[in-house]
Amino acid sequence: MTESTMAHIKKLTEMHGAPNFEHRVRDYMKHAMTPYVDGFVDDRMGGFYGVKKSANPNAQRVMVAAHMDEIGFMITEITSQGFIKFTALGGVANDIWQGQRLKVLTQRDEEVIGVVANIPKHFRTGQEGAPKIEDLLLDIGASSDKEVHERGVSLGDPIVPHTDFIQLSEYRYATKAWDNRYGCVIAIELLEQLKDIDLDFDLYVGANVQEEVGLRGARVAANLIEPDVAFVVDCSPANDMKGRQGLSGVLGDGALLRIKDGTMLLKPAFKQFLMEVAEKHAIKYQHYISPGGTDGGAIHQSGIGVPTAVIGVCARYIHSNDAVFDIRDYEAARTWLIESVQTLDEQVITKLQYEI
Repeated sequence: MTESTMAHIKKLTEMHGAPNFEHRVRDYMKHAMTPYVDGFVDDRMGGFYGVKKSANPNAQRVMVAAHMDEIGFMITEITSQGFIKFTALGGVANDIWQGQRLKVLTQRDEEVIGVVANIPKHFRTGQEGAPKIEDLLLDIGASSDKEVHERGVSLGDPIVPHTDFIQLSEYRYATKAWDNRYGCVIAIELLEQLKDIDLDFDLYVGANVQEEVGLRGARVAANLIEPDVAFVVDCSPANDMKGRQGLSGVLGDGALLRIKDGTMLLKPAFKQFLMEVAEKHAIKYQHYISPGGTDGGAIHQSGIGVPTAVIGVCARYIHSNDAVFDIRDYEAARTWLIESVQTLDEQVITKLQYEI
């Protein structure tokens, strides 16, 4: 793994980017992509795509979609004692946040770090249950609401975990927001790898907003681009702590061939295409089924229908303050995406569109 890849992963995963507040991620990605694209298109929700144009005057459009946002919170109340109350942005469990460090992004674009209140064992009665998110309190060290406001914190500000990117072993790493800064990194590196390669189609590579709150940005991005075929790059939960549990993801077993989830079924023709590419290039992959969904759920239903596939990776403990992933899975997914895109031409795209 190159130093450049690791630098992208560290920078992007540690970055603040809750749903509807993805501007830091967008700025970073645009800067990194600029040398490799002919320009950008932007939707009105905040999503963007770098465009690599083809010499073909009747070029079809291929979309590669990540999403910039991560799970997080939004401030709903500041108490007179200087504590902060908040609500969830995206799907989060209630019982994992006490004692964790979170960081607020203020309207001054400054970060304020705090600790979620946690009742010490000494003061517990034994009657406490798992708190609701709305019952939690973030302590930024303030003694009054006035002091909180003086530090630039206000209602509606976003909050995400305060977590560093670290290496755990030779191949495994821990960080927040691998869902879905994985997709952001691979989008940048796809364009880097294709910089000197002429394609038969116009390639749109970028990222959507607000995936974690209902695939909202993907809908408008698909309307903007009107793709002929689409790839979604996203991270999914692994369920391998007790060994393989059906088709639910195992770290180190390769990229994910997502054949079914709560929002989309993979077309058989697209499945066959991906398997042939993987086998030709000796790419390690695993079949995967998820009760959740990805931006593919919105993209594949846009227009008159867009053949869409997810090239993903799995990670343990996503939608929390830390996720654990295997870098070899990322490498497999990156190779798979690069080779799949290069295999496309007008005939293949038409086949993916109209063959079941």
